[in-house]
Amino acid sequence: MRIEFVTDTFPPDVNGVAMTLGRLVEGLRAQGHLVHVWHTAERSAEQSGEAFGETSLPSIPLPGYKEVRVGLPGRLKLLRRWRKKSPDAVYVATESLLGLSAIKAAAMLRIPVAAGFHTNFDQYLERYNLRTLKPAALSYLKKVHNRADSTFAPSREVVERLEKEGFRDVHLLGRGVDTLQFHPRRRDEKLRREWGAAEEDPVVLMVGRLAPEKNLELGIAAFRKIQEKKPNAQCVIVGDGPVRGSLSAQHKDVIFAGVQRGDDLARHYASCDLLLFPSETETFGNVLLEGMASGLSTVSYDYAASSLHVEHGVNGRKAPLGDDEAFIAEAVAAASDDLRSQLRENAHQGMLQMGWDKVVETFEERLRKMGEGRLNARTINRRKPSTMEYRSIFVSDIHLGTQDSKVKEVIDFLKHSKFEKLVLNGDIIDGWALKRGGTWKKSHSKFVRYIFKVMEMEDVEVVYLRGNHDDILDRFLPMAFGPMKMVKEHIHEALNGKKYLVVHGDGFDTVSTDHKWIAAAGAVAYDQLMKVNRVYNNYRSWRGKEYFSMSKAIKCKVKSAVSFVDRYQEQLQMLARRKGCEGIICGHIHTPADEQLEDVHYLNSGDWVESLSAVVEHLDGTFEVIYYEDFLQKIHDDAAAKAESEDSERIVDLSSVRPEVEASKQQGTVS
Repeated sequence: MRIEFVTDTFPPDVNGVAMTLGRLVEGLRAQGHLVHVWHTAERSAEQSGEAFGETSLPSIPLPGYKEVRVGLPGRLKLLRRWRKKSPDAVYVATESLLGLSAIKAAAMLRIPVAAGFHTNFDQYLERYNLRTLKPAALSYLKKVHNRADSTFAPSREVVERLEKEGFRDVHLLGRGVDTLQFHPRRRDEKLRREWGAAEEDPVVLMVGRLAPEKNLELGIAAFRKIQEKKPNAQCVIVGDGPVRGSLSAQHKDVIFAGVQRGDDLARHYASCDLLLFPSETETFGNVLLEGMASGLSTVSYDYAASSLHVEHGVNGRKAPLGDDEAFIAEAVAAASDDLRSQLRENAHQGMLQMGWDKVVETFEERLRKMGEGRLNARTINRRKPSTMEYRSIFVSDIHLGTQDSKVKEVIDFLKHSKFEKLVLNGDIIDGWALKRGGTWKKSHSKFVRYIFKVMEMEDVEVVYLRGNHDDILDRFLPMAFGPMKMVKEHIHEALNGKKYLVVHGDGFDTVSTDHKWIAAAGAVAYDQLMKVNRVYNNYRSWRGKEYFSMSKAIKCKVKSAVSFVDRYQEQLQMLARRKGCEGIICGHIHTPADEQLEDVHYLNSGDWVESLSAVVEHLDGTFEVIYYEDFLQKIHDDAAAKAESEDSERIVDLSSVRPEVEASKQQGTVS
């Protein structure tokens, strides 16, 4: 199978979710599956060279919690890859805007998608004094998970809670532990001496993210009670997080070992005697299994991993959830036990059957079942005819040479379209931006190469009209660049015989024609506005809101901007009449439009900076403004419909053949 993971956290991040995903990915790859991971984990230069089969995506740190990064939406990037290399299944492990965009992209391409419920974010809010936000958080989580085909939860308790809250199709996916790595033989007496612990002195351990939701204050309070009876007891805390500074300042005698990984982490576990796990907000609690596998006596609350794997008094101790006094009492009792007790041996022996192989096998089986009874997404998404046919395409305002040019999207749009004529209606190359030191990317050169390819290989007629940002062409026009015509204006004859005047449209913008210095200053201001817009939309993405265009808002709400657009359309309408044309196609103002203005059909192709739109002439001669996202949806719906039709025909053919096959078998002619 080809499986893709989408997550905000992945190794080398140190947390339970990252560890779980790392184990799942390793296990699937070991079984021969092709696994690719989309994540937000930051890589060092050395690590980036080792990150084969991974793609790092943009993210922002969670306010007040820089260790946790939140993925930003990446639907277009995911769509581009999944159309070329369509996976059999997608697993979305975190519910950020990145996760939601991945679920939407998978749904658009009809790829089976599962979501993982790894973290009780709604319950965390209580620890951060944000209880009023809990209903909204739960509503958002339910919205994300119910968009997926199914949800995987780590314990029966979580499954039941989610089902009660209205989450659909929730399945249990347990957790495992690496019993070769986490083992009592990792005990290191030298490390214990560094902590100041003699062989007979109890060492209390806590492991995890140092954050409010982990309830570490209770763990330290329990340690203080142990100290009253065992003055030589030591406390070691492994991990890092936002409350480390305050805790270390208050408890000078506690050893804060920081983040530990791999064998070093296993050595810290095995070198201790008692693991306290006071968290009340876990969906599972991998730390508990690692401690038990390492042969530690453990104290935990009776829920999640503890309710599944701890038998009180046999292989560990546990207290009723939320009962602080009972937890402290069990911790004191555990510290009073014989440090080489049978209880610790039972904990270790019980974990020997908890390897990850069975978990990976269950996970793989669930993913396979999601795809049963539905047309294979790879069949749909890899179909050759996943293109739309047009007679003509008109694009403008790509602004190559600027950071905000969506050139990859326009190339994708053209590559998935079949057309006889392409009109590049001005501002394709932004000469103004390049003069100011704009950015020319490889993708910009790729667009130019693509245009020459369609002219030469596919015999497409290409017309290039100059705009105000590429007005350097004025001194050379009209001219031909190979098979490409380069002109100031063009008359396009539609299939029905109607004539359309094609111009960029800057000639009817008095600022562009009579006050170029103002237009140039406006271009600089627009660039700055787009920078602010990017920052603002990053914030909106974090809040879960859709993209917002400041420039469009200004055009719609500022009275002078609205009247400018109206005058602009009227002037172009009059020009079309003077030229004896029934319609006009333009760009320039970045405002897509398809309107009948009295006797003139007015079309504006918009832009490939914000609108991502074009004007197309269909094979029947009708015109339409088409948007990139609508176009993507259309080609995939079309591909799916064709694939389903072919699948149905194949089933009918097989059913008609089957009686003949059965008859042949009876006659002994078929082996």
